[in-house]
Amino acid sequence: MSGLILPMILVDFRVCGAALLFWISSLFLPKEHVPLPDLLRLFGAGMLGILLNQGCFIFGVSLTTPGEASLVTTTMPMWVMLLAWIILHEPITYKKAGGILLGATGALILILGNGISSGGDNPALGDFIVLCAQFSYALYLTLYRNFIRHYSLVTLMKWMFLSASVVALCISMPSLITTQWTQIPWTVWAGIGFIVLGGTFFAYICIMIGQKTLRPTIVGMYNYVQPIVATISGIILGLDYFTVAKGLAILLIFSGVWLVTVSKAAPSDS
Repeated sequence: MSGLILPMILVDFRVCGAALLFWISSLFLPKEHVPLPDLLRLFGAGMLGILLNQGCFIFGVSLTTPGEASLVTTTMPMWVMLLAWIILHEPITYKKAGGILLGATGALILILGNGISSGGDNPALGDFIVLCAQFSYALYLTLYRNFIRHYSLVTLMKWMFLSASVVALCISMPSLITTQWTQIPWTVWAGIGFIVLGGTFFAYICIMIGQKTLRPTIVGMYNYVQPIVATISGIILGLDYFTVAKGLAILLIFSGVWLVTVSKAAPSDS
């Protein structure tokens, strides 16, 4: 999609497409009244958990390389652990810290095993923007951990994605006007459709189910599963191959997730 769809336009498709799908879904579910103070909170959640997270990541990747961006994403569980300690007073236990270290090690083995490609228009700036995306989502997980339990999944998502859509469209309006829409082939439209439906709508349903039932640090740990999915998909498609190092990396990641899962919960949860 490079050169045809600008990074911010892709964000527009993701947030607007998902907002439309969640609002359509809400028509078939019981209505929930959301007072103005909570709508303002959902606006903040949409900015941190959706717009800043997606926008910074996609824009950052466009400036750096996918390999370096993948390395930066491994910092997210560490930010979650630190912020959960500061904001939610979740204890940083040896199991939790050790689990994050194991998970980070496994993720790095998988990422570095595929090599870090050179290039990128501005790798340093791109890496920093991707880092901002990770911090933004970590802050969302901790600040809104208790609030999201007050409403249903679809109610939360429809208002958060609507908030993100309004701001995203305002930011990208000049690019939307100048984009040559007739030159975009159907294969790109198909890819956008998959990103909206599979990579955003269904993905955020799963994410929100996890957020409503698990502690923020545990949710953050599942960020390390992404390299596993990418590696397994590559092997299935014949684009990658299995090695002992990759098997060890997957074992380390799952061990890390398990350690964080069984670690001591925050005082409020016990």
